[in-house]
Amino acid sequence: MRITVISPFVDRQHGTERALAELLDRLSAQHGDTIDLYAQKVGDFNYEPESSVEKPGHGRIIWHRVKALPGPHLMQFIAWFLSNRWTRRRQERVSRITPDVVFSPGINATDADVILVHAVFHRVAELHQTHDSRGLRALHRKLYYALICNLERRVYQNPRVALAAVSQHTAAQLARYFDRHDVTVIPNGVDAVHFSPAALSTMRERFRQQWNFSPQDFVLLLIGNDWQNKGLNTLLRACSQCKDLSFRLLVVGQDEQTIFRSETEKLGLTARVQFFAPVPDVRIFYAAADSLVAPSLEDSFNLPVLEAMSCGLPVIVSPAAGVSDWLSPDKDSIVLNNPENAEELARAIRLLTTNAPQRSAIASNGLQTAKLFSWDTHARELRKLLVAAAKKSQRN
Repeated sequence: MRITVISPFVDRQHGTERALAELLDRLSAQHGDTIDLYAQKVGDFNYEPESSVEKPGHGRIIWHRVKALPGPHLMQFIAWFLSNRWTRRRQERVSRITPDVVFSPGINATDADVILVHAVFHRVAELHQTHDSRGLRALHRKLYYALICNLERRVYQNPRVALAAVSQHTAAQLARYFDRHDVTVIPNGVDAVHFSPAALSTMRERFRQQWNFSPQDFVLLLIGNDWQNKGLNTLLRACSQCKDLSFRLLVVGQDEQTIFRSETEKLGLTARVQFFAPVPDVRIFYAAADSLVAPSLEDSFNLPVLEAMSCGLPVIVSPAAGVSDWLSPDKDSIVLNNPENAEELARAIRLLTTNAPQRSAIASNGLQTAKLFSWDTHARELRKLLVAAAKKSQRN
C-alpha cells in the first residue's frame, strides 16, 4: 500500500513518537508499504528525502518536510494543522500520487482514514481543571486543550474514521466522550532485545558513577512530559516520607521545572532529585535505575512502564494507566489503588527498597509479562485496519 502518515515529530526520544517509529519501520520493511511521512522533524529513523518520491520501489519511508513556525505551543499547533494539509495537497498535485489510506497517531488532521489514539484530551483537560493553576501558562494550556477537544469531537464522532486505541482504558474513554463503541484495541509493543537486562548491563556502572550514585542508593525513575499529570507532585510527597532510606530520584521529560524544583526544595529533597531532558537513548536512565515509578493521573498506555519491565526493573504503576489492563498486581508489578495517595506510594517505594526477595520476584515476573508485547504484532494488527480502510475508500 501507499500510506500517508501525519505526525509533527518522529524520533526515538519520546514515547508516542518512538511507538510511531517502530510501526513505520515494520510497515515498510516487513510489509513492503511505501510511507509518505509528513512531519516537521524526524530523527533516529530510516527515511528517504522527498526528492526520492519519484523513484520506483516499495518498502520505503519518504519524509515530506512540513514547515514549523516559532511561537507559543497553541500557535505552533494551529500552524502545523494547516501546514501539513497544504503540504499534502501540494505534493499530491505535483506527484499525481494519491495515497491508498491516510493514517494519523492522534489529532493531526480532519481527513485521516485511520487514527491510533494515544491520549484523549477531553480527560486530560478535566484533570487540569481539577488541579487548576493560574497565570499565563495555565491560560495558554486551557486554550490549547479547548482547541484539541473541539477537534476531538469533530473527528472522533465521525463514523467514517476508523479508530484504534492503545488500551481498553482509552477505548472506554472514546465510548464515554464520543459514543464510539467500535474501537479496536492495539497495545503498544517493546523491542525485547533493545530493552533488556543484557543490553543495559554495560551501561549501569558508567551512568551511576556519572550521576554520583553510591552502591547503596536505590534509584527511582519517572519518565514522561506534563509532570503534573504524571503524578510527580505525589511522588515528591511520597519521597519526603522516605528520607530514612538511601534513595535518589531521576525525573526525565519536558516540562516547566521551576515549580517542581521549588517543591523539592520545600520538601528537603534537592540533593536527592535530578531533572533531565529527553535524550536519544532512554536506556541510560533504565540502566541507572532500580525501579520505575509511574503514579500518573491519566495515561492511555505509559510505554516507559513496559520498557522498564522489559529491562528487568520492578514497576509501580497507576490504575489510570492503560498498561495496567495487562498487569497482575503484586505479581509482575505494584498497581496503586489511588495514584494521588502519597502514603500508599511511600509504602510501595519502601517495600521495593527494603524487601529484596519481593523486589526480585516482581522484576522477574514483569520481564515475562513484557515478552507478551511486540512491535511486530502491533504493526500487523494496525495494518489490518489500514487495509480495511483502503478497501472501503476504493468502494466509495
